[in-house]
Amino acid sequence: MVAVGGVVVDRTPQWLKELAIRAFGTHDKTALFVGLTIVLTGLAGGVGVVARRSPRAAMLLVLVLGGVGAAAAVSRTGAGRAAFLPSTVGAAAGVVALRALGRRLGTIADDLDEPAESGPDRRAFLRTAGGVVVLAAVSAAIGSALGSVGRAASAARAAVVLPRAARPAPAVPAGAQSPTPGVVPFVTPNPDFYRIDTALVVPDVDPSSWTLRVHGLVEHEVTLTFAELLASNLVEADVTLTCVSNPVGGDLIGNARWLGLPIRDVLSRAAPDPSADMVLSTSIDGFTASTPLSVLTDGRDALLAVGMNGEPLPVAHGFPVRMVVPGLYGYVSATKWVVDLEVTRFADRTAYWTERGWSPRGPVKTSSRIEVPRPGTVVRPGPVAVGGTAWAQHRGITAVQVRVDDGPWTAVTLAAEDTVDTWRQWSWTWDATPGTHTLAVRATDAVDGVQTGTVADVVPDGATGWDTIDVTVRA
Repeated sequence: MVAVGGVVVDRTPQWLKELAIRAFGTHDKTALFVGLTIVLTGLAGGVGVVARRSPRAAMLLVLVLGGVGAAAAVSRTGAGRAAFLPSTVGAAAGVVALRALGRRLGTIADDLDEPAESGPDRRAFLRTAGGVVVLAAVSAAIGSALGSVGRAASAARAAVVLPRAARPAPAVPAGAQSPTPGVVPFVTPNPDFYRIDTALVVPDVDPSSWTLRVHGLVEHEVTLTFAELLASNLVEADVTLTCVSNPVGGDLIGNARWLGLPIRDVLSRAAPDPSADMVLSTSIDGFTASTPLSVLTDGRDALLAVGMNGEPLPVAHGFPVRMVVPGLYGYVSATKWVVDLEVTRFADRTAYWTERGWSPRGPVKTSSRIEVPRPGTVVRPGPVAVGGTAWAQHRGITAVQVRVDDGPWTAVTLAAEDTVDTWRQWSWTWDATPGTHTLAVRATDAVDGVQTGTVADVVPDGATGWDTIDVTVRA
């Protein structure tokens, strides 16, 4: 299921991927597995129908389905020599089960030349079906038990004791949180942090065997272990991460306090060649991202992160080590379960999403959203609390304005700034009058100025436009 799902993801047209993300958000993987289950159930029913007329063809179909699964499994990054076995054994078991059930039901003859003509022995069929179900349940239990043996990451994460940062981050300013009730927390709790990646099943990485290899256009190849990483001079940094698939006003964004080793420290040990301009990072599951070398060495808090909000990285967010780079969308920077950094050139190498039509460089665009009131809300005339969040990572938000209908842009109250690498919240009191009104928001950053109102899709390098909501004011 996972292997076939991976192939489906890799070969799905980009427009369909974006449609799935918009429709299901962070539940896109669940939706994919539900869809695969529905398709397989339909195919299984079809095999049963075929078996009534041509048992050999039905059994061949079972073997073909198993072959598809096996081929998908061996094609995945990191597949072992035995990757084809589960699908192969499953197909063989399917043929045995189909034949046994067909015989009991009287639809398959012993010689398989023609469908049987004798009447169905329903009791025998039900007994055989029950046996198949029991064997399937036992197989599932064994598979689950064998799978849990390898789940070293969760246990290892619980045993990790994070060191104190050599450079702790200052406390978040008291006024960083918008006073408007309903605005998201300034620091996103780990369970609420968005997750968008290509891993259908979270990789199980044992930190005791994890290593990071730094190679390519460098004078010295570097290998770093998890123990060496924890023993390094780690720093804390508050950084807001954003997904390039986040639509205008979307929620694929989160802010956290990260603990990690500056990537520039590791690169300085490797001594990149002057001709290099990109670092190709690779996840243990084969995902790759292209990050400008200049961004990783210009002094910003680009980290090999091991901690998130005071605890070891959650397994689903990259444990034991992931990349965090302020100012870039995640698809070119935030590689989870990272195991390889290749210093190279954009002209020589391409990354996972670049090969699928996205821009090779993904600087975050200035954005803002209205979080309170919610779209379609009915409020009473008079003072109405309005609030939200704006972001322009590594440039910083300097102003936010709100407009009602086609009226003038009005400056709102900014919450305190934590760092230029984090989002900034805002609040405003609206003197609402009866009727249906459209509220719009735009932000200004310290480098590029006022946020553009030109509407652009997320492809190829992030959405643009002003977030707008409709509110009804009624006494």
